[in-house]
Amino acid sequence: MTNPLRDPQDRRLPRIPEPCALVIFGVTGDLARKKLIPAVYDLANRGLLPPSFAVLGFARRDWGDGDFEDIARKAAQSGARTAWREEVWSRLAGNIKFVPGSFEDDAAFDHLAQTLSDLHDESGIPGNAAFYLSIPPSAFPVVLKQLERTGMSDNAKSGGWRRVVVEKPFGYNLATARQLNDLVDDAFTAQDVFRIDHYLGKETVQNIMALRFANNLFEPVWNSNYVDSVQITMAEDVGIGTRAGFYDTVGTARDVVQNHLMQLLALVAMEEPTAFDATAIRTEKLKVLNAITVPTDVFTNTVRGQYLTGWVAGERVPGYLEEKDVPEESKTETYVAMRLGVQNRRWAGVPFYVRAGKRMPRRVTELAISFKKAPHLPFHQTDVEMLGHNQLVIRVQPDEGVMLKFGSKVPGTTMEVRDIAMDFQYGEAFTDASPEAYERLILDVLVGDKTLFPDSAEVEASWNVIDPLEEAWTGSTPEPYRAGEWGPRAADEMLAREGRAWRRA
Repeated sequence: MTNPLRDPQDRRLPRIPEPCALVIFGVTGDLARKKLIPAVYDLANRGLLPPSFAVLGFARRDWGDGDFEDIARKAAQSGARTAWREEVWSRLAGNIKFVPGSFEDDAAFDHLAQTLSDLHDESGIPGNAAFYLSIPPSAFPVVLKQLERTGMSDNAKSGGWRRVVVEKPFGYNLATARQLNDLVDDAFTAQDVFRIDHYLGKETVQNIMALRFANNLFEPVWNSNYVDSVQITMAEDVGIGTRAGFYDTVGTARDVVQNHLMQLLALVAMEEPTAFDATAIRTEKLKVLNAITVPTDVFTNTVRGQYLTGWVAGERVPGYLEEKDVPEESKTETYVAMRLGVQNRRWAGVPFYVRAGKRMPRRVTELAISFKKAPHLPFHQTDVEMLGHNQLVIRVQPDEGVMLKFGSKVPGTTMEVRDIAMDFQYGEAFTDASPEAYERLILDVLVGDKTLFPDSAEVEASWNVIDPLEEAWTGSTPEPYRAGEWGPRAADEMLAREGRAWRRA
């Protein structure tokens, strides 16, 4: 019998989770305060959380439930995307709990297990819980073993589903990634492990698939017959901040290229999936990641850089070696550019230029597909001096949208053709603001949708690309570039040798 109270137009209903709890380890950290707690409030404000829902924080603090609720309230108020509504927070606050303790404290984890169990009678929440590991990777083993010891990771013992969310980095190289994968798969069943890459939660990243596969305009020319090259750029205007202890051990390639940019490359290059579901999409992405070819001459086709003192947004900023806690002789890269290939029929011969860096002139992440020039131009050469390659640019952040660049006649009595741009911006085309990436991804975890989460095979395939480069770079010194520049000059020369140039984002 049809429910007369259900509006068939309300597409939120299939996306509302069962009664459940979200347990956040490392709840005092920046990620929890700035992203996770505001995302939970925004989900509640949009009516996407069940009436029976609880948030449990775990950290080494001498807090009670009331103290944690005050901290969470301030975090939600300062970071929420949607308007503040006191009645929404009041409903959430009734089931906000805090469990103090260290990761080595057996008694604290026993207390956490009992608190989860008590939610059944107190709040009508059965055994459903997701554990968010917002903690350093070095702490993963001890926390996972505690969850396993107490039975909190066991679906059968809990009487519901138990899921774990693992933040990047997924290991330091292929060997450590495999160790981590084995660790989480031992504690939880493989289908209950969610490896989160927040870039995949961004609306514009998901729009790559919509743009390609929902429109017949692009897919016929999305191949080596028409595409000249692909550029993927992730530029940040900030430095390393207080992350020196972490950043100096990994560098840009491990920090963002292995995960964020390899996933963007896979989405751009993948074949059409048989369905829009997790298994089909991961299958096609994995084919691309396994087909990526690294350059045989690494030092000709890759560039590492390290920023010097310079000016960004009118402010003088220190160089990497002057940042707090960075070793004086550090050879860690803050910029990397590389030329990759995808060895399949669709992309044979098309270079994929990937670059990422810190202390660049502005913050931008974008994908630029540059098309080959028309095979025959009947115009006089002077008529097309200002005409470049047709380009499709997908802006992931901050000005989310899509730009199409093509040639058009300049008004006048002569035939002059130059580039113009058609620009689509999310903020102008839609009345609804795009949800934050963590908002979407937390909801996906709670409903058990793994479409936007890389699996272990994808993680390992990405390390197969980065590991050979890291090995070749061992002992080399990064090229210097001034803060506020678009990277080392060698990166421009790398493209210039092939008659191309980086797109100025």
